[in-house]
Amino acid sequence: MRKVIFLLLFISYYGYSQVNKKTVHVKYIEQEIKIDGVLDEDAWSLVRPATDFFQYFPTDTAQAKRQAEIQFLFDDENLYVGIKVYAKGKDFVVPSLRRDFRAGGSDNITLMFDTFNDGTNAFIFGSNPYGVRREILLSGGGNDLRGFNGAWDTKWFGESKIHDDHYILEWKIPLYAFKYREGETKWRFNSYHFDTQDNERNTWINIPQNQFIFSLAYMGDMVFEKPLGKSKSPISVIPYINGIAGKNYETGETISDFKFGGDAKMTIANSLNLDLTINPDFSQVEVDQQVTNLTRFEVGLPERRQFFIENSDLFGDFGDNRDANPFFSRRIGIAKDINGNNIENKIIAGVRLSGKLNNDLRLGFLNMQTSEDVANEIPTVNNAVISLQQKVFSRSNISLLFINKQATKDYDFLAEEDKYNRVLGIDYALASKDNTWRGKYFFHKSFSPGVKSNDFSAGFRTEFNNRRLGIRLSGVYVADDFRSDLGFVRRTDIFKINPQFELKFWPKKGAIQRHSFSVTPIYIWRPELSYENSDYLIISRWRASFKDNSELSLEMFNRFTRLYSSFDPTGTDGGIELPANQNYYYTSFEASFRSDQRKTVSYRINPSFGAFFNGSKYSLEANMTLRLQPYFSGSIQLNYDKINLPDPYPDASIWLIGPRLDVTFTKNIFWATFLQYSTQRENFSVNTRLQWRVAPLSDLFLVYNDNYATDIFSPRFRSINLKFTYWLNM
Repeated sequence: MRKVIFLLLFISYYGYSQVNKKTVHVKYIEQEIKIDGVLDEDAWSLVRPATDFFQYFPTDTAQAKRQAEIQFLFDDENLYVGIKVYAKGKDFVVPSLRRDFRAGGSDNITLMFDTFNDGTNAFIFGSNPYGVRREILLSGGGNDLRGFNGAWDTKWFGESKIHDDHYILEWKIPLYAFKYREGETKWRFNSYHFDTQDNERNTWINIPQNQFIFSLAYMGDMVFEKPLGKSKSPISVIPYINGIAGKNYETGETISDFKFGGDAKMTIANSLNLDLTINPDFSQVEVDQQVTNLTRFEVGLPERRQFFIENSDLFGDFGDNRDANPFFSRRIGIAKDINGNNIENKIIAGVRLSGKLNNDLRLGFLNMQTSEDVANEIPTVNNAVISLQQKVFSRSNISLLFINKQATKDYDFLAEEDKYNRVLGIDYALASKDNTWRGKYFFHKSFSPGVKSNDFSAGFRTEFNNRRLGIRLSGVYVADDFRSDLGFVRRTDIFKINPQFELKFWPKKGAIQRHSFSVTPIYIWRPELSYENSDYLIISRWRASFKDNSELSLEMFNRFTRLYSSFDPTGTDGGIELPANQNYYYTSFEASFRSDQRKTVSYRINPSFGAFFNGSKYSLEANMTLRLQPYFSGSIQLNYDKINLPDPYPDASIWLIGPRLDVTFTKNIFWATFLQYSTQRENFSVNTRLQWRVAPLSDLFLVYNDNYATDIFSPRFRSINLKFTYWLNM
């Protein structure tokens, strides 16, 4: 065992290839820079730009056809960025004027700053040719799309100018928007550029295509002319007021309320964020996209609330994200009423401290108090999380976690086992220098009243990824009495292995840019039942990416399920459930095609058919998007599932339809409407939101929500919110 651990640490430190370094210099200035999209100040002419971009798509072996040039200046308070992006013409793809756009399928350039030189986390800033900006936090080394967090906001400024064969971007980013060590002289840096007219994606540092374009393993250096001073970070106060009026038509209750509260943000010692919230309100947050759930298990949805966003990896990246995630922030602020339904549980206040203690050690601390609701037998609860993450070797880290959820008052209705729940855990995340080797290894133990043993979870994952081959060896064990009340644990009493084997091909000719064959066998056993095999799923997949940006995949699923409890996969009210203690073997087939997202009309279609338990299922998932740039975009999501089971079990036709309309009148006025119709939930909902950005990160929201029961199309709940938030720097 010691030899295996040593080998993993050795691989983590050395990697298997060297990355060629490039350097760009950042000149110190004292003159004022006007942010107008015109690089006419004398200082710009004294700076040598970062250029010589490489293609990442369609190939990674050639220089970009149209180059970008990036220049940096800084003073005691700001980083200034001047960017010149060459283009074939002015026929840019710009889907909307809304901030925090998605990069895929549009023209834009993105800059990534690894301010602690750890290859683990980065600040991302980007813009399109119209000057629409986005800012993102990236965690996990850029190894996964889950590391992107676009809900993060910070104040910065930028303008653009479009010319015949290029566009200019000029930015001013306050240094307090970053976190860094005082006295630092070097950050790791990279940039990627999407060019729709030449159908290229380009990077400053040459990144192999078997890695993500945002991988933090492949970065150059930006060297400051003088050491960075202590960041003069302001204290940001973000108060809100919210008036709400509504009616619950099922109970006849009328709602009329006026709320106020707010957040405060400050930086401690350049590298730690302190966030405070009192009586938070998240009514402006976009509603969740509904999903059709045909499984026996809960579905996890992403966090959208701003308070939980920055450095969220310090809290949420422990364990296995699918089967044994010990902390899932959406658990805070939600509880079950006396009928078992999820309802809002008001957050009284919260504090959050996160960031770097030194260059290699990160700290996360979260404490939130939720209010009591005696009528629904919900106690007042303190929710606390503490984590430490120590960097080891080039890009790996060891992390410790402690979670405590505890009722802070005694209640007659509160069962002894629900008075507290605690989890203590350790994780090791492996990442080699060139990202060829990655891995995750963890052990977590829970503590609950009356439970003395069999209350742990553990897992391992080792991945090898090069240009031709991808191999994953992984598994997870969740003991029967393991509990994490603030986590996302689908089920306990499982031992699961899910390796993957993939062969990758890169044709030099033809329409296919790359394609691969993979096999993923997933097996689950029940330790408490003498390791009886309860499930298996074998996924055989062929996947192709085309040079026109479209994608195609073909899959076969071979499944085995043993039901330990009766279950109706159709969810029909009063339907006869499939009996417990039965085995089901079934095979299905699936195809997926996504068209070129650069087009005015793009779409994704995903049909599947085959056996389903003891019957059959035909499904169709489709999404079509229309872009009338830059002011309007619309999309419609459609999910249809036709389930046929033999008598006496029920059949079902399940629909989920979700049109979405997005109008960006200007860069500061947006109107979004999201309709959702679900026969599984028997609900039709309307969420429409008008947003006016009256000042940087300060907004006036008018939000209307409406829900209808679809059986007789009668109203269920209706509300309207008028909310105003204002960001003050003290």
